[in-house]
Amino acid sequence: MTEEHAGTCECQSCERRLKWDLRYMHLAREVSKWSKDPSTQVGAVLIGLDPRDLAVGYNGFPPGIRDDLDRLYDRGTKYLLMQHAERNVLDNAKFSTRGATLISTAYPCVDCAKSIVSKGIARVVTTPMPPPLGVPTWRDTLIWSRRMFAEAGIEVCEILGEDHAKKA
Repeated sequence: MTEEHAGTCECQSCERRLKWDLRYMHLAREVSKWSKDPSTQVGAVLIGLDPRDLAVGYNGFPPGIRDDLDRLYDRGTKYLLMQHAERNVLDNAKFSTRGATLISTAYPCVDCAKSIVSKGIARVVTTPMPPPLGVPTWRDTLIWSRRMFAEAGIEVCEILGEDHAKKA
């Protein structure tokens, strides 16, 4: 999508792409509900160059790792063991990720961004990057995610709501 097509374009190609982006975002939101994380549920969908190639992922502990309530409610333990939805969907893909589109219900963190770049993802559809809180937090690193995507030539489309998107 070119800059002049960002957000408000009504051509059939952009309209069709937005329609599918919203459908996949809806699916990612549904997948996020599978997460057992008591505070944050994130879902992701990966669509290959062949749209029949599809993978899903959500934030959770890796397979074989107990996700008991005591671990989920202990923030330190949870942060050590939790696999983010974006990394999970990349691990779950049984097809080439080169040129694929990744949809995520949260703006990818810097670690997930590194994996997205490494896997050759061409396009990321996500929610807008949250603003800084004024105190140092993980949110401050999201600007590096955006910078890496730009440097790698990855198109980022931010879904603002059910019917509007903009190119970041």
